[in-house]
Amino acid sequence: MSESEVLCLEGFSKSFGDVVALDDVSLSVKQGEVVALRGPSGAGKSTLLYMIAGLLAPDAGTVKVAGVDPYTLSSSKRTLYRSGDLRMVFQDARLISYLNIRENILVAGGDPQRADELMESLGLRSRGTHVPKMLSAGEQQRAGLARALVTNPKLVLADEPTGNLDEENTDLVIAGLRRCANEGGAALVVTHDPQVIEGADRVLNLEEGQLLP
Repeated sequence: MSESEVLCLEGFSKSFGDVVALDDVSLSVKQGEVVALRGPSGAGKSTLLYMIAGLLAPDAGTVKVAGVDPYTLSSSKRTLYRSGDLRMVFQDARLISYLNIRENILVAGGDPQRADELMESLGLRSRGTHVPKMLSAGEQQRAGLARALVTNPKLVLADEPTGNLDEENTDLVIAGLRRCANEGGAALVVTHDPQVIEGADRVLNLEEGQLLP
């Protein structure tokens, strides 16, 4: 793994019974990059993200994020890994229902001033004291991104982060991912959104569990 590589995975394979989800996938993401990963439904994109995050062990292959192999960590340390150098963003924001948005953003730590800056940049300035049920799906999605970015992660894994957003708010999300890259991190984004694909530094294509050129 070179000094500039935030993510390096080699020979990732995963099967579920007779179904091959990933077949000998290797890729790297460098510091400062926003990389889009596209492909048809069922191609293995989300499975790949879960495996990078240490949530689903590969049948074969290795992965390192900022030099750390999550599968060498204990369960508790792997949880810390997912709230520090690596953060995840889901289409379903998975916010804590009884916490307000600012509390949700800071639930894993981070600088309160940075949280306020992220809410401002993601169009959530007036929503900090609201609980999730008071927000639209798109607002919740952006709050999930703010929660991921508040700890200055080395790598953001995002699974369809603009699925509930219009064009203007998609631009805000792209800017947020770009901010992560500009601050020395990187982002790997599963997406079907042409706007996100256009805004990425590179586009990878995954089909039937294989990474295509």
